[in-house]
Amino acid sequence: MFNLPIWLLVTLILACAPEPKTDVQTLTIALAASPTNLDPRKATDVASARVTQLVFSGLLKKDPQSKLVPDLALYWEQPDSTTYLFHLRPGVTFHDGSRLTARDVKYTFESIMDPAFKSPRRGSFEQLEQIEAPDDYTVKFILKKPFAPFLINMTLGIVPEHIAKTAGREFSRKPVGSGPFKLIDWQADDKLVFSAFTQYYAGRPKLERIIYKIIPEDSVRLLGLEKGDVQLVQNSIPPDLLPRLKANPKLKVITSAGTTYAYIGFNMEDPVLGKKRVRQALALAIDRPAIIEHLLGGLATPASSLLPETHWAYAPQLTDYNYNLEQARKLLDEAGFVDPDGDGPQPRFRLSYKTSQNEQSRRIAEVLQYQWQKLGIKVDVRSYEWGTFFADISKGNFQLYSLQWVGITEPDIYYYIFHSSSIPPQGANRGRYINAELDKLLEAGRNTLDTEKRKAIYGRVQQILADDLPYISLWHMMNVVAMRKEVSEFVPYPAGDFTSLKNVFIKPVAKN
Repeated sequence: MFNLPIWLLVTLILACAPEPKTDVQTLTIALAASPTNLDPRKATDVASARVTQLVFSGLLKKDPQSKLVPDLALYWEQPDSTTYLFHLRPGVTFHDGSRLTARDVKYTFESIMDPAFKSPRRGSFEQLEQIEAPDDYTVKFILKKPFAPFLINMTLGIVPEHIAKTAGREFSRKPVGSGPFKLIDWQADDKLVFSAFTQYYAGRPKLERIIYKIIPEDSVRLLGLEKGDVQLVQNSIPPDLLPRLKANPKLKVITSAGTTYAYIGFNMEDPVLGKKRVRQALALAIDRPAIIEHLLGGLATPASSLLPETHWAYAPQLTDYNYNLEQARKLLDEAGFVDPDGDGPQPRFRLSYKTSQNEQSRRIAEVLQYQWQKLGIKVDVRSYEWGTFFADISKGNFQLYSLQWVGITEPDIYYYIFHSSSIPPQGANRGRYINAELDKLLEAGRNTLDTEKRKAIYGRVQQILADDLPYISLWHMMNVVAMRKEVSEFVPYPAGDFTSLKNVFIKPVAKN
């Protein structure tokens, strides 16, 4: 036996000991807002969608080009214009280990159709006549009439009947799905923690954990990314900070075409904003190119429609609202709101504009406030934390507000936003817009299977909305992703989805 000095023995032990393990397969992502509801049957805000995409799987999903491809369904058939058959993958399990069957699919959609459940997605399934589950792996949907956007609605996450039915409202806080990650912790307005679902049907994710940190402040998100506390930020970086990120050798920045649509919504029941000339005047007083250049870093294009110019149903040559203060003033005069003292301090009227506490949203609000002041309109900007803000908008508790629509693929979204039957909680007609001609067009658009005929219908829809202006179209944003260089295989989707996270992994960082 060797008698070694203590100092030498300790040195040898330390030299041979393995390095402490680090959780290199944990990805931390910064979100600007906290989710409000994690039940895919009720979730409508962007932050909630980002979470449900990890936790749940649908019968179908969108690929990086927004094409519909199989997910839980191996394949589907359409034997006639009102019947769809989906054949499920065998062996898929939920996060609790139970088997996913056709009964869960049937329950998911029937619960949405139940008026007592009060799903904001119910309007999208009004054409469903019956759902059958003849066996564990076959689901049959029978429609009342042909329904063109039916397949896009099949991307909705499937919930386990035995858990969702028992949990009730609690399911929105403790979701259980069959997606690549399962939620293990949710601290409101702070963070959400997910772990890899080892039995995920498409193979265990390469990441072991994903952490969503709720960081409303732009500067804090940026510092977190630079320090490495955050490893990925998507579509919530102030454009003026991008050059700094691009110059950082530890980061990489990706920009790509996006479908995110920014708009201003009106309360159509308001005595002032209910007047079309007032809405048109407000639109004409917005200098979009200046805002895009100076606040958005050129990372957007002016919008005249909810649909981007690349969309198959986009209608060109819509009513134009290029910056024109003289015309805007004339419209206000015609509407009966003459400026009481010309260039003096007295306003024509006052408006309340609601937005979130997101820094960029507040900056845009301040610019709009300044631009509308030139019309003689006094605008009070009020910013709220996300949950309060979104609740007010859903209830119709606003005059003006600004928001974005993300993930626009199917033009039937117009029905969800503008049909008179889509007033919350049945849909997202938050401004209470009523137009009988538009209602008929939107009903025809969803019941017409011929693409060219649908294009003509939605062309007229866009013309009506551009003239009547229940929304002011602002711009379509580009997708901007900033991440640490060790993050690999993240693929941006046009809608800003986080679908590709199931394939992401963290590469070891080379030490200098």
